[in-house]
Amino acid sequence: MNGNIFDIQRYSIHDGCGIRTVVFLKGCPLHCKWCSNPESQQPEPSLFYSESTCIHCFTCVRSCPNHEITEAPDGRLRIDWAQCRNTDLAWTDCCPTNALRIKGCRLSIEETLREIRKDIPFYGCDGGVTFSGGEPLLQAQFIRSVSEQCAAEQISTAVETAGMVPWDSLDLVRPVTGLFLYDVKTMDCALHQKWIGTDNRLILSNLRRLSSTGANIMVRTPLIPGVNDTVESVQEILNYLRECGIHKYSVLPFHQYGSGKYKACGMPYELESLQPLPEEKVREFQDMIQSEGFSMSFEDIS
Repeated sequence: MNGNIFDIQRYSIHDGCGIRTVVFLKGCPLHCKWCSNPESQQPEPSLFYSESTCIHCFTCVRSCPNHEITEAPDGRLRIDWAQCRNTDLAWTDCCPTNALRIKGCRLSIEETLREIRKDIPFYGCDGGVTFSGGEPLLQAQFIRSVSEQCAAEQISTAVETAGMVPWDSLDLVRPVTGLFLYDVKTMDCALHQKWIGTDNRLILSNLRRLSSTGANIMVRTPLIPGVNDTVESVQEILNYLRECGIHKYSVLPFHQYGSGKYKACGMPYELESLQPLPEEKVREFQDMIQSEGFSMSFEDIS
């Protein structure tokens, strides 16, 4: 069994307790307009072009078997993104500066574990591995298999998910997952449809069901200006979490860190002019969450 992985990030301190290795898996059923990992959305390996590292040697133009990359009149590369997303991309190895590369590769369970084990000296008593994406639970069986071996080696596991998967996928990984980092963007179904491309009914029902099993859950909301950055929106989420018996919740401020990736993936980005929330407003939401009796800590990872 192989997993389709597009990145492995080391020494992360924001994706669970302690120092963590984050394994990013390809594929996502959602299309959040603010997604910071657009290269994760397509399940298949995909082309990624970093223009800043391109030396315009045009080796790729000569090497591309189907002429999907050509030299434009202005001396830059012209990429036929529609075709490059659906063909064999092995020819990109010709690029001398790695400006053209493939996002996504197949790793076996043992290959993935070898990457995780490299960081064991840094985990201490509470670090471990976090599976992210994309939506990692599209590859639930792979995560279950890797997590079982992690448990045998006393490496804690966490899963970042938006919950837009069949319940069986959540239930499959639940016994071997120490912490679920569960995204809830908004309780408003119509707003969810507009900004994310689907309604939120499955996400919310899965969250309630997951909580009923006693799973360790931290719910998180990315605060997007003009979308869900109101007291009323956050309060609705808090009310639902209280009904579900969930007591860990945090908000994540919107940022533009992933905006440059859209051009590198040949994708449009609609929020380029959107400014992050002021720090003081984010702190106001954090104070509100704590005043409602919710914890913003990753504690209790088993």
